[in-house]
Amino acid sequence: MERPRHQAAVPEGLAGQRLDRVLAALFPDYSRSRLQQWIRAGWITVDGAVRRPRDPVHAGEQISVDAEPEPETPLAPEPIPLRLLYEDDHLLVVDKPAGLVVHPGAGNPGGTLVNALLHYDPGLEALPRAGIVHRLDKETSGVLVVARTYAAHHALVAQLQARTVGRGYQAVVVGRPTAGGRVDAPIARHPRDRKRMAVVETGRPAVTHYRVAERFTAHTLLDVELETGRTHQIRVHMAHCRLPLVGDPVYGRRPVYPKGASETLRAVLDGFRRQALHARHLRLEHPRTGEAMHWEAPPPDDWERLLEVLRHG
Repeated sequence: MERPRHQAAVPEGLAGQRLDRVLAALFPDYSRSRLQQWIRAGWITVDGAVRRPRDPVHAGEQISVDAEPEPETPLAPEPIPLRLLYEDDHLLVVDKPAGLVVHPGAGNPGGTLVNALLHYDPGLEALPRAGIVHRLDKETSGVLVVARTYAAHHALVAQLQARTVGRGYQAVVVGRPTAGGRVDAPIARHPRDRKRMAVVETGRPAVTHYRVAERFTAHTLLDVELETGRTHQIRVHMAHCRLPLVGDPVYGRRPVYPKGASETLRAVLDGFRRQALHARHLRLEHPRTGEAMHWEAPPPDDWERLLEVLRHG
């Protein structure tokens, strides 16, 4: 199914109003909540720039909608195994394997984490996105939290917006940075390739912190913390710093072999066909009790194998 593609100029009668209200008036086929999600995802631009839902618009500005389509079929529960790190009446904490899509969409109508969650807890059908408040890319492994009630969902979203949720990742990058750093570079849809994100001056603020965890001959293991949570943020920021993730098919490069690399190392680098990114830990306040909570997801087997071979050349 093709993405909805619309363009419209802001009429005089709607000038000065919030962007989300103007969109609801111009495109009544879509709910306001759905339009707000598309704004935050960067699928809607005003004169080519990403805006916030509350930003006012002016007469004559051009609004472009290039949005992800809804799933073509209703969401169905599927008996897909879940790796649970924690569970209570308010939360589920999942260790998502690489290769599992989080949300159904074009090309992935089923077989997703959402389908698995609906099978595990049918009550999640009543919540936005089946209770998922943040996402991981298909090929990123690691820890992800799911709300089981409206109150928990609201509280977790508020924590994410306040930037009080700690999201720690590990990434294996090509290159050897001399030290860690902070990347403060706005991110938006790539101006020419809408399937990619890019550092764009008019994009949404994005901040990533990283430090060196372990050095190899031509690669580095980084500990990464997100201050914001933009689509593909770590992958885009690391590529922007000329430290692309190993195996990244979108923002990376061909495998880089250290001088004198063994055949085993070459084979492992050639065979690592996903971005080397793992959501290692998650910290937040419990939405009901306020207790500080922390979970860690163990690295998957392919990740451990990659590090083992990099250590031995």
